[in-house]
Amino acid sequence: MLNRKNTRISIPDAALTVLLLSLFGYFVFYLSTNIQYRWNWSKIPGYMFRYDDSAGKWVPNLLVEGFLTTIRLSFWATIFAVLIGTIMGVFRTSQSLFKRMIGRTYVEIVRNIPPLVLIFIFYFFISDQIMTALKVDNFIRSLSDGNKNILTFFFASPAHFSGFLSALLTLAIYEGAYITEIVRSGLESVEKKQWEASYALGFSWWQQMVYIIMPQAVRRILPPLAGQLISTIKDSAIVSVISIQELTFQGLELMAATYLTFEIWITITAFYFILTFSCSVAVRKLELYMRRNDP
Repeated sequence: MLNRKNTRISIPDAALTVLLLSLFGYFVFYLSTNIQYRWNWSKIPGYMFRYDDSAGKWVPNLLVEGFLTTIRLSFWATIFAVLIGTIMGVFRTSQSLFKRMIGRTYVEIVRNIPPLVLIFIFYFFISDQIMTALKVDNFIRSLSDGNKNILTFFFASPAHFSGFLSALLTLAIYEGAYITEIVRSGLESVEKKQWEASYALGFSWWQQMVYIIMPQAVRRILPPLAGQLISTIKDSAIVSVISIQELTFQGLELMAATYLTFEIWITITAFYFILTFSCSVAVRKLELYMRRNDP
């Protein structure tokens, strides 16, 4: 049974809260009185949704479209990063020297290259070379309108698919290097006796990993993995440099066109906070659920 934590607010916590609120209030007061800036929040809702006369309904505008692109990019990047990180994490703990070298080389190379450099490498190499060689753009143009709509809903519009895929692979490979170390540490934290006992019962390596080791490791991996998921969402902003129309890119475009600097960046900050905080709460609930169901 879980112990109930003390939820009473201590004096230092209350003092820190008051201090932070005071600093925030002073910041708002300073902006209002000392900076010659005209606040114009009335235009922000129009950049989130617009009324489409042809469709006869409200549709997402630039900021919400960028927010949805960020969600798609973060979702698929996380899926592929977890897949890559799990495979490489298993390699890092393998008894095979060759597999351990592959996993170690991958982690050391990716973690020691700035993500901005990786983005440009993948963008110019994958989009310009591999995509052209595989004739991906020709294949996308040959799709029916229905399939193009599905592609747009789950990934990006056909015109931006190549760039989106480059950004997706870059984020997946970059975040996968960190997830590799999370998986490795989780697997190595499982007691050696668990391996020995399952081996004595006649389990194969695959059965040991699926039924004995990985379920125990997942409970220990989940908290740092949640942090890496949030990091993936925040790191997705860097792909704006290759004109991926995610939230940060749309904000930069709007700021350049409207000069609503504070309103746009505060709105973008709120969008990112909603997304990351929702992920934190969801993972926390999953962690508590798994803890309550521990045998």
